Amino acid sequence: MRILGFSCSIAAYMASDNTSKDFAVIATGGKQYIVSVGDILDVELLGDHKEGDTVEFTEVLMQNDRVGTPTVPGAKVTATYMGEKKGIKLSIIRFKAKSNRDRKLGHRQTYARVKIEAVA
Repeated sequence: MRILGFSCSIAAYMASDNTSKDFAVIATGGKQYIVSVGDILDVELLGDHKEGDTVEFTEVLMQNDRVGTPTVPGAKVTATYMGEKKGIKLSIIRFKAKSNRDRKLGHRQTYARVKIEAVA
């Protein structure tokens, strides 16, 4: 049996020993994350929050065996905001041959770190 795309990672997650734990697929910042209670993840910045604040993700695409169309009605994931974190430094090098032109730029993205407290 061949599984393609997004369902491939979900199938691998469900086939592992994590099936006893509740999990959900949430969408935030234009990305999708598979989360369960106790996970710590770095997501795109969430706005003005202080450390210890509660953050709710209501855009739940899948919860255990319930698949949303496009979201699961009434489902939400509660997380605790742990602060901001900087990602790895990326180096961008621009080079034009035969014109003695090069330029080096750097970028370091800022992320919000959250800890998943409940999947409901």
